[in-house]
Amino acid sequence: MNTTLREIVQAMPKAELHIHIEGSLEPELIFELAGRNRVDLPYKSVEELRRAYAFTDLQSFLDIYYAGASVLLTEQDFYDMTRAYLERAKADNVLHAEIFFDPQTHTARGVEFGTVITGMHRALRDAHAQWGISASLILCFLRHLSEEEAFETLEQALPYRDKFIGVGLDSSERGHPPEKFARVFARCKELGLHLVAHAGEEGPPAYITTALDVLHVERIDHGVRCLEDRGLTERLARQQTALTVCPLSNIKLRVFDQMHDHNLLTLLDAGIAVTINSDDPAYFGGYINDNFIATFEALPLTVDHARQLARNSISASFLAPRAKEKYLGEIDAFFANCGTAPAVAQ
Repeated sequence: MNTTLREIVQAMPKAELHIHIEGSLEPELIFELAGRNRVDLPYKSVEELRRAYAFTDLQSFLDIYYAGASVLLTEQDFYDMTRAYLERAKADNVLHAEIFFDPQTHTARGVEFGTVITGMHRALRDAHAQWGISASLILCFLRHLSEEEAFETLEQALPYRDKFIGVGLDSSERGHPPEKFARVFARCKELGLHLVAHAGEEGPPAYITTALDVLHVERIDHGVRCLEDRGLTERLARQQTALTVCPLSNIKLRVFDQMHDHNLLTLLDAGIAVTINSDDPAYFGGYINDNFIATFEALPLTVDHARQLARNSISASFLAPRAKEKYLGEIDAFFANCGTAPAVAQ
């Protein structure tokens, strides 16, 4: 990879639109919180826990993901986890982050919804005051649970409506099509919440279509299997429905065998509004800049692609129009001033 291109993708302003906050929980913090809360872990050390991060598919990851989340019990725990991510995002030149959280993972353990979201939201507020980073929360329903449980979670969330901007759908995709949650998403739309959903990662392209047509989502999380359906691919490009792609996650979970096989460039060439994100960075080998670097090292991407990806991340966000205009201007100014001719990754 051209050295200058590497520096550009690291330094360029960007947004992150697909980050699970529980998936940013590093082993060191897991052990710190376990000690604070006197939680017994099935691992003797940070090193042993890291060695367990050898996933064969999405479910094998989710099993250890939920085990790690067991150390989160108090408002301060959720604050510390969220602040740690935001500090890392700021270092990666993230201007704005839209952060997923899984309340059902915590309420099922007896942790109050208010404890979860209050700690996270306080970290967002403090990070903005200290570092200037913008961030919002998106509540995700766990798709392996029932729609009735999703409705119960929504009711728990409504007293905190001012602290989150939208809802999403995550967890095990296989066997849990988007239409399973049609009624709760319809209710969320009535409430004026933004709508997103994981689709087309391990699930088929048809899940992307039903997420669009039944759930009426505004963007698709992952979506890399859309290329298996030409009509869907053309639709996504025509409508400029953004995909929040997570390259390192895709490799770690065997969606693609290696980064050279990733279809991100093909998606861009098809005219789709692709973004690059980190998904669950503590588990999948890197934060947003690590994902950019790994992708640009493996694929013949140029500085023009870098600029497009950065712009896509802001355009696909749920920021207000004036904030989008401001951040897009910062991206354009960055590329105008970087003084580099288009460089191709080697």
